[in-house]
Amino acid sequence: MDLQASFEKDRNCSGCPIRHRAVCATCDEDEILVLDEMKYYRSFDAGQPIMWAGDPMAFVGSVVSGTATIERLMEDGRKQTMGLLLPSDFIGRPGRETATYDVTAVTDVTLCCFRRDSFEKMVEATPHVAQRLMEMALDELDAARDWMLLLGRKTAREKIATFLMMIVRRTSEEKTPAAVANKKISLPLTREAMADYMGLTLETVSRQFSKLRKDGLIVMDGKRVITIPDVGALQAETGSDLG
Repeated sequence: MDLQASFEKDRNCSGCPIRHRAVCATCDEDEILVLDEMKYYRSFDAGQPIMWAGDPMAFVGSVVSGTATIERLMEDGRKQTMGLLLPSDFIGRPGRETATYDVTAVTDVTLCCFRRDSFEKMVEATPHVAQRLMEMALDELDAARDWMLLLGRKTAREKIATFLMMIVRRTSEEKTPAAVANKKISLPLTREAMADYMGLTLETVSRQFSKLRKDGLIVMDGKRVITIPDVGALQAETGSDLG
């Protein structure tokens, strides 16, 4: 049974893996029941577009599993990756009828979706959902400011360390260094995609990973799985207090 079929079979939100991090995190039981009746699941294969910039936005939703990129196509044909969408991240914006960016599945992605018009009515009537959307929007703004710093001022080593710390923070249920240390973490992007995301060459990304491994800051298990023995030591390599 694939992931989407599994979710469709068990529609109880209490068993959802992102229940306590998603837009519904602060909802009470009555509100969850309303959302439960509204939701439906959609799956996208790796490489498949989820939204195109300028297209009508019929639905909004949360990433249940997988990774997607937010991208903008420039006039000369170059594509810039603007951000990552990981499990519990929200796609779409209530009140906006068209998509602003391209959203593309990097891995196989499953979304918990709501029709945009129905969800907008839910937001108006449910302070818990509106408050959570605001919290998530402010978190997204903080992340965008951090990324502006990374792209503009940080060295290649600091960029890679910052990227790894970002993945650690956003994919770990427990945030303490002790809980994260020596935990295997799957990287959501290929080396090529990381290079594009951080404005580096593929060679530079590979070289910095090799240096971090040689310095004992990460342990590699293939190219997409790492272990961080000392989270504090890697944090120190980011060039900022927040990583």
